[in-house]
Amino acid sequence: MKIYSNDKSFFVKAKKVSPLGKFTGLMFKSQNTQNLLFEFHPKEHCAIHSFFVFFPFLALWLDKNNRVLEWNFVKSFTFAVTPKKSPVKLVEVPLNAKNLDIIHLFVDKKETFKYIR
Repeated sequence: MKIYSNDKSFFVKAKKVSPLGKFTGLMFKSQNTQNLLFEFHPKEHCAIHSFFVFFPFLALWLDKNNRVLEWNFVKSFTFAVTPKKSPVKLVEVPLNAKNLDIIHLFVDKKETFKYIR
């Protein structure tokens, strides 16, 4: 999927999660897992947590046109991350070698290198 942020655009390959997948997300997966795409109903609560996610990831909250409304670098075992705006999509991008170019668009390189395994 093509995502837009400010004056940049980039492609992210992401697997759409099932209704059950909305509850598990990246939990119990390895750091090299695929990116996940969540879709929400307009009034649906879309806060996330990272309990049992053993690696950091980038959360990109998107509008209906795949524009980044907000982003957050989520560390392991974070209690709650809630967007201020009302997104209709969320892409969870695990911090791994294949996603570094995307992550570096948002997160400082020094910060990410602390977490690469």
